[in-house]
Amino acid sequence: MAGSTIDKAALARIIDQGRGVTDADLVIKGVRLLDVITGALAETDIAICGDRIVGTHDSYRGQREIDGRGLFAVPGFIDTHLHVESSLVTPLEFDRCVLPYGVTTAICDPHEIANVLGAPGIRYFQRCAEHTIMDLRVQLSSCVPATEFETAGARLTSADLQALRGHPSGIGLAEFMNFPGVLFKDEGVLDKLAAFSGGHIDGHAPLLSGRDLNGYIAAGIRTEHEATTLQEAREKLAKGMTILIREGSVSKDLHALIPLIDADTSAFVAFCTDDRNPLDIAEEGHLDFMIRTAIAHGAPLHHVYRLASWSAANAFGLRDRGLIAPGRRADIVLLDDLETCAVHSVVSAGRLVTPELFAARGTVAPVGLDSMKAERVSPEDFRIPATGASTQVIGVVPGRIITERVVLDLPLAAGFKRVDLGHDAVKVCVVARHGKNRNIGRGFVHGFGLKRGAIASSVGHDSHNICVVGADDADMAIAVNRLIELGGGFTVAEGGAVRAELALPVAGLMAATPYEEVRAGLIPLRAAAKALGCTLPEPFLQVAFLPLPVIPHLKITDFGMFDVDRFELIAG
Repeated sequence: MAGSTIDKAALARIIDQGRGVTDADLVIKGVRLLDVITGALAETDIAICGDRIVGTHDSYRGQREIDGRGLFAVPGFIDTHLHVESSLVTPLEFDRCVLPYGVTTAICDPHEIANVLGAPGIRYFQRCAEHTIMDLRVQLSSCVPATEFETAGARLTSADLQALRGHPSGIGLAEFMNFPGVLFKDEGVLDKLAAFSGGHIDGHAPLLSGRDLNGYIAAGIRTEHEATTLQEAREKLAKGMTILIREGSVSKDLHALIPLIDADTSAFVAFCTDDRNPLDIAEEGHLDFMIRTAIAHGAPLHHVYRLASWSAANAFGLRDRGLIAPGRRADIVLLDDLETCAVHSVVSAGRLVTPELFAARGTVAPVGLDSMKAERVSPEDFRIPATGASTQVIGVVPGRIITERVVLDLPLAAGFKRVDLGHDAVKVCVVARHGKNRNIGRGFVHGFGLKRGAIASSVGHDSHNICVVGADDADMAIAVNRLIELGGGFTVAEGGAVRAELALPVAGLMAATPYEEVRAGLIPLRAAAKALGCTLPEPFLQVAFLPLPVIPHLKITDFGMFDVDRFELIAG
């Protein structure tokens, strides 16, 4: 861990192995090392003592040696912002899934499990971080709940967060998504900002600009992963924020922001995935996908690798990593090819990553297996009374979690609003699932392409109530009720039956099974959604972002339709 102390005997071993007086614990022989600062390539040995690099640009003997001839060595990749829960697997399975792609440090916000379970959810992640092979950093979730316009499973005050401080995995305060609370000086918000002032605080301020952005940054907030356009990113960069370029399963901002990467900016830009599921990881990769894509689209090669390592480390105060140099943590990715970021093997804290290394880890019992407290629903629960044909409809845009505001005249019958398949307007409802009330928020969404059936998810950012999108009330009820029986997950229903499902019983967010099984389970789910007419490439995480009331412009919670721009519920 960064900042950890070392005793005199260990220091003596480090010095002797660095000087070549004694054999190093591990040596990577004859590798071509990329200097992410200058771009230079040098053929060298890399000597490692314990978890620390002790020698480069020289030849060494090792008690164990790896043949690096024909390979390139780059610093381990750092994912600067992600939600492990969005990988749909537990932190230990996330470790096993992602580390072989070169991600040796992952900075996570356990915001999802915190909204369901509160402090015990964060403590579960902290315990898991004690056993992962990668360095899993656990930020403290700043906005639980994200707003007061939804029913969450928990509430974390400033005092609650301060009680979670001090764990070795901690860096600071996670994404401060309640930017209206910052700007309008909400007392609880100010308590948290004051308590963590002087430390690291992550940002989350989509489309914020001008003087409002100045006020937000002046509160001590340092990073931003919600920039989706080059203009937005450049303003935030000019005002001192580190831009975390995001490419997740739904939010895909990489192509828009690749022009941001140049020699002048690369020290202040990094990469993140935010939300990425195992199927996308298997099909495309993880940060390695972002690296190869950026290089293929003209970003300067060593600056791209700098983003993925040194720049990321600096942004979060991790001064012990980000370079392959003496004294740095031995996080190293060995590549067959630099331009395509073809990962050959990975060294994490001085250990060659192998299946045996994962098998030797400790285990952590899952939590939140009884978190699904929603009551069964009926088709009548999804009827929407007619107050007039003109209706504000959530407009989904593929590849974005920012939604559009669409106004449609919907058909009316027997005093209720109906779906309009011709205009791609189907129902979206949010069913409260934390046992605090029986709220159901009702509305319409455009952009899914559904012609029949329903899709339901207990992954519903950020309070994780049940969100269901459907063209048929009866199928919506079937999908929701089966999801309740599973204890959480994804379901697809059509014609009065469940057509596909995936159980996520750990807080209703994560599977208790290996990531390979989750990956395999997503394939029939996608096929079942497509069979309903769904045109979105990732329908389930797209459903999951519909209840997120801190992302413009129109969303839905268990309270009802929500205008994010006005930060208020929509009447009727």
